[in-house]
Formats: sequence, C-alpha cells, structure tokens
Amino acid sequence: MNIPNSLTVLRIVLVPVIVILLIQGQYGKALVCFIIAGVTDGLDGLIARSLNQMTVVGAYLDPLADKALVISMFTTLAIVGVMPGWLAVVVISRDCIILGGILVMTLMSVDLEIKPSFVSKINTMLQLVTIFFALLMKMDGAETQFHGAFMFICWLTAIFTVISGADYLLKGMKLINRGDGNTEES
Repeated sequence: MNIPNSLTVLRIVLVPVIVILLIQGQYGKALVCFIIAGVTDGLDGLIARSLNQMTVVGAYLDPLADKALVISMFTTLAIVGVMPGWLAVVVISRDCIILGGILVMTLMSVDLEIKPSFVSKINTMLQLVTIFFALLMKMDGAETQFHGAFMFICWLTAIFTVISGADYLLKGMKLINRGDGNTEES
C-alpha cells in the first residue's frame, strides 16, 4: 500500500464518518472532514503522478472513493434538508445511468477506456463546491448570506450534471453502434 492509495482509503473511511456527523447535525465537523477528504483527493493524484506511484488498485479506488463521497453527501444532505432533493436525484441518476451503461458495454464485450471528459471534470468540481456551500450555509448566519449564491451553484451543477451525463451517454452509444462489442447471437 503506497501513500496515494492510503490517502484514497482514508477518503473512503471518511465517508461514513461525514454521514454520521451530518445525521447528528454536526455540520462544522462534517465540513472539516469534507475538506480533509477533498485535500486527500487532490494529494493522492499529485503524489501518484510525481512519485510515479500510479497503480491499478488506485485507478479503481480513486473514482470509487469520489463517487462514494459525492453520492453519500448529496443523499444525506438532501435527507436532512440542506440540499435540494431534486439536485440529489439529478446527480445520483447521472451516476447510476453511467454505471448502467458501463455494465451494458462490459456485458457486450465493448472495449472501453474510462476517462473523465473536460465537462465531467467541471461537473465534479461543481458538485464538490455545491457540497461545500451546503455545509458552509449551516454555519451561524451564513445561510442568509449565501442562499442566493448557493441556489445559483445548485442550478449550475444540475446543468453541468445533465450535460456531462449526456456526453457520456452519446460516447457510449457511439461505442456500441461502432460494433466494438461481440454482438453475434449464439
């Protein structure tokens, strides 16, 4: 286990801790843990690239940790009434659709390389900023100060989530239609 993978595992371990803190209404502590998770996300990739410690395990764990964090945060924040429920549905639906598409293409033996697109990277950043603002708004007096900005970020995140999902859907359909998969009937 190298340093980048250890940081990724730490991020995975922080997910249930943050969810528990949110359920208990300890938003300040949840925000600190979320920031730690965000820092570990940036550090693991930076260290892996700079020290040439990229591994197959890390290639699978890193996006898993990201999705676990984002999906858990949007779900929990929506349940406790901090995040708009409709936004949580949009974000989680996109990830489920993408995961379903990957499953279908794998079953069809379609060769695919999963690389986040530029719009997807913007989407992920916006999702993390949305979570940050949702937690920040629970600090004393911040809700009234940031409510307008928070709603703008929510709508921007929703738009980019839909665009990113459509981008992946179109790319997946092209791969399937191109005939990379073993579609012969037996």
